[in-house]
Amino acid sequence: MRLSLLGLRGDKGRDPDVTGISVDSRETRPGHLFAALPGSARHGGEFIQYALRQGAGAILTDRQGADIAAAELAASDAALVVAEDPRAALAGAAALWFAAQPETMVGITGTSGKTSVATFTRQIWQELGHKAISLGTMGVQGDYQAKLAHTTPDPLTLHRVLAEAAAAGVTHAAMEASSHGLDQRRLDGVRLKAGGFTNFSQDHLDYHKDFDDYFSAKALLFNHILDEGAGAVINIDDPRGRQITQIARDRGLALTTVGRDGAADLRILGQRYDATGQDLRFSWQGQAHLIRLSLIGGFQAENVLAAAGLVIAAGDDPSRVFDTLPQLTTVRGRMELAAMRDNGAAVFVDYSHKPGALASALQSLRPHVMGRIIVVFGAGGDRDRLKRPLMGEAAREFADLVFVTDDNPRSEDPAAIRAEVMAGAGPEAIEVGDRAEAILRGVDALQPGDALLIAGKGHETGQIIGNDIYPFDDAEQASVAVAALDGKI
Repeated sequence: MRLSLLGLRGDKGRDPDVTGISVDSRETRPGHLFAALPGSARHGGEFIQYALRQGAGAILTDRQGADIAAAELAASDAALVVAEDPRAALAGAAALWFAAQPETMVGITGTSGKTSVATFTRQIWQELGHKAISLGTMGVQGDYQAKLAHTTPDPLTLHRVLAEAAAAGVTHAAMEASSHGLDQRRLDGVRLKAGGFTNFSQDHLDYHKDFDDYFSAKALLFNHILDEGAGAVINIDDPRGRQITQIARDRGLALTTVGRDGAADLRILGQRYDATGQDLRFSWQGQAHLIRLSLIGGFQAENVLAAAGLVIAAGDDPSRVFDTLPQLTTVRGRMELAAMRDNGAAVFVDYSHKPGALASALQSLRPHVMGRIIVVFGAGGDRDRLKRPLMGEAAREFADLVFVTDDNPRSEDPAAIRAEVMAGAGPEAIEVGDRAEAILRGVDALQPGDALLIAGKGHETGQIIGNDIYPFDDAEQASVAVAALDGKI
């Protein structure tokens, strides 16, 4: 394919045939377009020389990258494309290179709930008879499956996966849109029929310079990615949802609002909780509906209605959509029932690893529990340190018994991370560094009517300590602890 057919223009009028696209010089082959992108630690321009030695036929970079490799580029016949935003240019080129995408796609952004909304959207589509997938933290799931290294993968991976899914007959796809992915223009070139906004709270301030910068990244889904006339499904109970709503109106998006607010199009009218789920009463266009959800946590109603709103915005009949909702199943690691003790106490595993998400998970669990709520959680290393005491405060306020343990310490001192969490959790919290021991002690503390929430890692099957990943699954550890304490092993 000619370079110009990828939407790029080479210097000196050069328009070579492109045989592939690469962002890793080690994977560059003769005739490739090599994208040398700016990075947080090093600029990709440093690797242009290696890509040229591998036979790259074209180089995409910014002015800084071109300056870094000026001598090598001057001595080469490769076409040079200098772009003000090379990430956006790469995303557009990847979309044109791979070409195919599922016909109906939606994207979801927000601090929490993206995985659940994407998964529920995919489940609804499948119940309606569509071949569908969801993409994000859990990888690619549904009628085509693949692993992903990032919530929102790089453009080459993303468009390759979308093309492969389309070739496998997938017609519908719901994808998570992370702030990193939006900020780095990974979604440019994805054709979305609708976008969803869940909520906004503190996270990723290790990447974004402040709250406003973090929010601006989220807002890119609505003021940049979605085309005029596309659907926008927004939770207006969240204060930032009001801002997104105004952005959607200004862009001419077809707006659907969700929440408990009286102005919401999909409005939660009431919820009744029990040990196995909840009854949800909601309204749509003035008509009330009552359904049963086998899902734990009041926040799940918001996620379910957001998913329903996205499916409706993408073209399906509302009444048929509502009929599928009782069939929705819990997302792996999202308020997942992991084990039950013989005395009836339940153990749940949840991915909540941010202050707002942990508070929401504990508050939402409360109506389902007659006794105490016990929580085991920690905070990740090499991430936003400001949220650590806030997570401790959330646990102290909304749980009855708190165990602070290790999450993924990565390169940091685990004891130092725990100390920052304990500063918010208070003196009554119990510090247990070993996560398996903390889970065992949490399970051992369960009395009839109690519930244990193991928070932070959710679906993850490894614990990152230093540069190593050790096998560790919260749900598996909970099951083993219950079996051991109840005398079954």
